[in-house]
Amino acid sequence: MSLPRLLGAQKAETAANRICKVLAVNQENERLMEDYEKLASDLLEWIRRTIPWLENRLPENTMHAMQQKLEDFRDYRRLHKPPKVQEKCQLEINFNTLQTKLRLSNRPAFTPSEGRMVSDINNAWGCLEQAEKGYEEWLLNEIRRLERLDHLAEKFRQKASIHEAWTDGKEAMLRHKDYETATLSEIKALLKKHEAFESDLAAHQDRVEQIAAIAQELNELDYYDSPSVNARCQRICDQWDNLGALTQKRREALERTEKLLETIDQLYLEYAKRAAPFNNWMEGAMEDLQDTFIVHTIEEIQGLTTAHEQFKATLPDADKERLAILGIHNEVSKIVQTYHVNMAGTNPYTTITPQEINGKWDHVRQLVPRRDQALMEEHARQQHNERLRKQFAAQANVIGPWIQTKMEEIGRISIEMHGTLEDQLSHLRQYEKSIVNYKPKIDQLEGDHQLIQEALIFDNKHTNYTMEHIRVGWEQLLTTIARTINEVENQILTRDAKGISQEQMNEFRASFNHFDRKKTGMMDTDDFRACLISMGYNMGEAEFARIMSIVDPNRLGVVTFQAFIDFMSRETADTDTADQVMASFKILAGDKNYITVDELRRELPPDQAEYCIARMAPYTGPDAVPGALDYMSFSTALYGESDL
Repeated sequence: MSLPRLLGAQKAETAANRICKVLAVNQENERLMEDYEKLASDLLEWIRRTIPWLENRLPENTMHAMQQKLEDFRDYRRLHKPPKVQEKCQLEINFNTLQTKLRLSNRPAFTPSEGRMVSDINNAWGCLEQAEKGYEEWLLNEIRRLERLDHLAEKFRQKASIHEAWTDGKEAMLRHKDYETATLSEIKALLKKHEAFESDLAAHQDRVEQIAAIAQELNELDYYDSPSVNARCQRICDQWDNLGALTQKRREALERTEKLLETIDQLYLEYAKRAAPFNNWMEGAMEDLQDTFIVHTIEEIQGLTTAHEQFKATLPDADKERLAILGIHNEVSKIVQTYHVNMAGTNPYTTITPQEINGKWDHVRQLVPRRDQALMEEHARQQHNERLRKQFAAQANVIGPWIQTKMEEIGRISIEMHGTLEDQLSHLRQYEKSIVNYKPKIDQLEGDHQLIQEALIFDNKHTNYTMEHIRVGWEQLLTTIARTINEVENQILTRDAKGISQEQMNEFRASFNHFDRKKTGMMDTDDFRACLISMGYNMGEAEFARIMSIVDPNRLGVVTFQAFIDFMSRETADTDTADQVMASFKILAGDKNYITVDELRRELPPDQAEYCIARMAPYTGPDAVPGALDYMSFSTALYGESDL
């Protein structure tokens, strides 16, 4: 082969290699762009589907249903969200890597399609977390509300049942016209009995008011079964009003008859007057001893225990009153037996019998130890809850500062100049490994938090850290270490591509750190201007604006270290240009202004030849031949100087 032909073949081979290199870079960049678009689209779609679920505030009627909602939310936090956090972090890493590769290959920056920018994803993610925070607060408030409603509803039913049991038969008794055929002593007894009943009626006024107040509170709290509560309350109030009217009517009839009657045994009256309040006291005591309670702290259960002990201290005096009342009844029995009064064994003033008093007294005595046991069990439960609080706090107070310390250490590594970039990368990967190895402690804390939530513990005075704080800090730590590693990898990629020595890299870092006055890892425009002046740049506002458009294409007002390195090494970098690619195509085309399909398939690998054929526009110059392709417009399009 002659020397000219050999040189021509070598030039063609060099041109083909250069085109292959450029096309390979362009194909890889397009693949990365497509991957970013798909990953961004999937993540945004997941956020779009999740936010309406988190914003749904339709309350449930039962505690079980709301607890199921809370369990679903826990599954979302533990199982569904963490992979999406990782996807978001990976998306940012892919975006940064793609932009770095585009800069290094002298391509224009990648602009994602509308609505899929990193900022769009961050905004959508912020909306997701805002909805998530509001949803958790709403769930806890609803559970508290339903807990309160269940307690009030049970209290309403108890008081209503006790009242209805007390009023049973009272209307019939008040309507009974027994006084019309009664003897003198019987009439007097009926009058006294009526006085005792009025005393009893007044004593029950409190309970009726309490029932109405509880029903009102259930209505205000939007209790789901309010209609039945209101109906029952209305029946009680209507019956109470009727009892009052009937009581007044009977009194008037007895007083009219009283003028015809004489006195009757005062002991019965004394018995009735003392038995009625004592009976009410016992009924109130039984009601209190069986009353349910809800507490959340040891102090609250201790308060209930103290009140219970005070109640027990009154039992001796109550027993004396019981014996005194029974003594009155015994005195009546003696009088009846002695004087043969025509009311043997009965008390015309009250229906409360000594047997009933003794029965209720025995019941009160039985309920006291049961209440003791219930308070002891609740005290033990509150002690267990306190141990859970301290157990969580002990770990959270260690993990929280540990995360903060790691964040600060990573920040220092990213701006210090100890060792080569590979040393920094190795150091960061060791940090990443130590952080990943710390995950079991986070999982253990999640387990303790799960126990706290299952125990319905809503506050913890032993720590300022919540599980949400720890989760956010942990996610930020993982994102920061991944992003910092990616930045160093990009610096290595830039250094190797630009041929920057370690000494130059150290000088760049020293200059950057010196002028990064706020120590944020970024220079603002004033810092960058001062840095350029210190390096001998003499420039006006227009030139500085041009440089800023290179180092800050997104116009954020800051210059990152990566952008600073790109700028400092731009003039000395050995990068391909559109003119070089056109010259290479011209060689393959035999100095023609166009190239044919056969020439492309002969000189380039099949996949890259087909890539060019599919994208090159037809050549329309005066020297065009059928099938001629325009390699010049294709070359400029590769570098963003025209549309591909």
